Amino acid sequence: MPEEIIRTLSADGVRYGYRVLPYDRSGGAVPRTEPTLILGGALQGMFGWPQMDDHLGPAADVVTADLPGMGGADPLPPGPSADLLRRAVLGIADDLGAPRLNVFGFSYGTAIAFGFAQHHPERVARLALGGVPVHIDAAQAACWERARRQLAAGDRGGFAATAADALMCLDPERPVHRRELARRYVRRSFLHALTHSPHAADSLHRALADRPDFTGGLAGVPALVFAGEHDTVTSPARQQEFAATIEGSRFLTIGESDHWVVLERAEEVASLVTGFFTGREQPMAATSRATGAVVLPRQATAPAGRT
Repeated sequence: MPEEIIRTLSADGVRYGYRVLPYDRSGGAVPRTEPTLILGGALQGMFGWPQMDDHLGPAADVVTADLPGMGGADPLPPGPSADLLRRAVLGIADDLGAPRLNVFGFSYGTAIAFGFAQHHPERVARLALGGVPVHIDAAQAACWERARRQLAAGDRGGFAATAADALMCLDPERPVHRRELARRYVRRSFLHALTHSPHAADSLHRALADRPDFTGGLAGVPALVFAGEHDTVTSPARQQEFAATIEGSRFLTIGESDHWVVLERAEEVASLVTGFFTGREQPMAATSRATGAVVLPRQATAPAGRT
């Protein structure tokens, strides 16, 4: 398999980077779909998506990024950041020389992906969005405010625990596959980022304080929206309402998972997104529409996958 490539770019003097796992074109092989860009949560950088490499790598160039304010990129400047982040994504597309990209956004990354598709629909072949934080209720807001105060006071351990719990469904009556494993992983990830990234705290403050804009709808871009059936950050019903603003979109839920569906059902998510981008969707997903959710089967013995 070809070696990965890492490139450094800048937008308004803010340095950021992206990584490409090239499709193996030996023997004249041709990718089955456009390059696929993956945009994750506030602290998910370019090296956190091995399951997507495994599934998408045999079909296309896989692109991951440290956008401004994330991973090893420069911190975001003061003020609104949505426009800068969209231009950073456009810079990646231009640097790749790709007329169009498949774009997958998860959690915080859904706002960037959706905004990019709204402003540059001609550059997006297909759009997949998972765990869209379209609505934060009062209980969630209070929890995040408590986490913000802990972080401001220097209590990194307390913040990591509060933030991880806020992103997960802890109700024992609602089954979540690999819940405790995902919970420990998220806590460790927060602590690691806060310890090793000089601007992780600023990135988290922005993620907690900014309210992304999911209004305005979208047309002309094939889209898939999915949610964990027990997502407590934004309910699947709210995410389905958002999906209905995207013309012709498909919506589905994935069983026994919550907001961290990409960890708890990593293999299923990677397979689903790969199928959508390559035109080989799962039959149930192919029949679901924004007007009627479909729950993918629960698999208590699903493959563990890598996170």
